[in-house]
Amino acid sequence: MMSPSITPEDPTRGILNPAAGLQRFELRRHAPAPDLARLVDWHWVVRWSLAAPFEQEILPHPCVNLAIEAPGSVVHGIGTRREVARLEGTGRVVATKFKPGGFFPFAPLPMRRLVDSVVPLAEIFGSVAEPLERAVLDQPDDAIAIRAVEETLRARKGPEDAGLDEAMALASRAQGDRDIHRAEDLARVAGVSVRTLHRAFERYIGVGPKWIIRRSRVQEAAERVASGAPVAWAALAQELGYHDQAHLIRDFKAQVGFTPAAYAERCAAALLKGGAPGVKG
Repeated sequence: MMSPSITPEDPTRGILNPAAGLQRFELRRHAPAPDLARLVDWHWVVRWSLAAPFEQEILPHPCVNLAIEAPGSVVHGIGTRREVARLEGTGRVVATKFKPGGFFPFAPLPMRRLVDSVVPLAEIFGSVAEPLERAVLDQPDDAIAIRAVEETLRARKGPEDAGLDEAMALASRAQGDRDIHRAEDLARVAGVSVRTLHRAFERYIGVGPKWIIRRSRVQEAAERVASGAPVAWAALAQELGYHDQAHLIRDFKAQVGFTPAAYAERCAAALLKGGAPGVKG
C-alpha cells in the first residue's frame, strides 16, 4: 500500500524518483469538500495493472492517510522513515491525506500513538469501517466513492478545539517558513516554551517541530533533484536554512537513503527511460 502526499505546488513531493513510479501507476488527486478543507489536504486515487511487481519509495509527510483498499482498509500514521510500497497485479486505492493535525478530530487518541503505525480502520472507526469500505470498493466512480468517505468523516468529526487550530497553524509554518530553523524559533513565534510546543505537537500532530522542519527541507531538495534541473547545492543549503552544504547532504542521505548525487543519477535514468505521464486532477 502506498501513501503519497500531493500538493498543488509540488505534485509529486513525497514520492521518491517519481518518474519511475508514474510510468507504472496512475495517480489522481481530488480537492476536498469546502467544509472539510481545513482538515483534509487531498483525496488521492491510485490505480495500477502490472505484469511484474514494482516497489515505490516514499518519504512521508507529517500527516495521517486513510486508505481504503482490498484486502483491508487502514489508517497510516506519520511515517518517520523512508517507506517502500510494493505494488503488484491490479489494484486501486482510494485514500484521504489529512493536513498535519487534521486527523485528530476523527480519532479519540493522541496522534503520537499512530506514528510509524498502520492501524486497521475498524480499530478507529468501529462498526462504520466495514460499510464504508464496501461503499468505496464497490463504487468504480472515484467522485462518488470520495463522497462516501466525506460523509463518514462529517459524521465522526469531533468538537472544535482551539489548541488544534493553533498546532495546525504552527505545523504549517514549520513546513513552509524558511526563517524557522529550529523548534526554538517556532516556540518563540507561538509565545510558548519549547516543552509546551512539543506537548501540543505530540497530541495534535504526532511528531515534533524539529522533525517537520527537517523533513520538509529534504523533501524540497529531493523534488528539485527529481525534476532533472541542475541543483546548486551550496545555494540550496543556504536557502533551506542549513549551516552548510555538507549538513544538507548528510540530512538528505539520512532520510532518502542515498546521497544527492546517487539520487540524481536514479532520477535521471528514469526520466531518460521515458519520463512520467504526470499527476492528474
